[in-house]
Amino acid sequence: MKKLFLLIPALFFAVQAFPQDAKAKTILDAVALQTKSYSTIEIEFSYTMENKKSAIKETKKGTACMKGEKYWMSFAGQTIISDGKTQWTYIKDNNEVQINTVNPNDDQSMNPSKLLTSYDKSFTPKFIKEEIRNGKTYQLLDLTPIKGRSYFKIRVEIDKAAKQIAKSIVYDKNGTSTYTYVVIKLTPNKAIADTKFTFRASDYPGVDVIDLR
Repeated sequence: MKKLFLLIPALFFAVQAFPQDAKAKTILDAVALQTKSYSTIEIEFSYTMENKKSAIKETKKGTACMKGEKYWMSFAGQTIISDGKTQWTYIKDNNEVQINTVNPNDDQSMNPSKLLTSYDKSFTPKFIKEEIRNGKTYQLLDLTPIKGRSYFKIRVEIDKAAKQIAKSIVYDKNGTSTYTYVVIKLTPNKAIADTKFTFRASDYPGVDVIDLR
């Protein structure tokens, strides 16, 4: 599950990538500027895992919201909450919450804000082409990780007019699986109370608390 949440930000956060493709960098800088102008972001998204070799294809939906260093994400029976200092991972099936301290120096951190700002050190971008679908123009780019990852590239589709990431496809290194994330709805600047980003055990009767700090 951690792998999944590490990849999700590639779908809906602005990316600033390693500047080897001038056109790609210009596009990504525009997306970054647009996204950083939002005080909050709320996202509804879908996720499809497909493995053609095993004839597996599963689609699920999730929700996420961000406010500065704070974030909240619910997907496939798990909810991840962080106030920027502490991270709570609630597992519904087990009625269990795991508590960890957010490590700002962890390159594999789930913090969406950190992932956003670290893209310039993590990926080499390449502009592929523009496509027009249903009256909208989409800019397609490939992001190749500079360091070794469990995937070899992320194909990103950007809504040119909105300057927002609309879709991303993660290609597993084994060549058999893809993970597709699609933004269903993105709502910027929505009023979100800070209490959204703190786990309250009283909201989960009988929850088993596992403190890993």
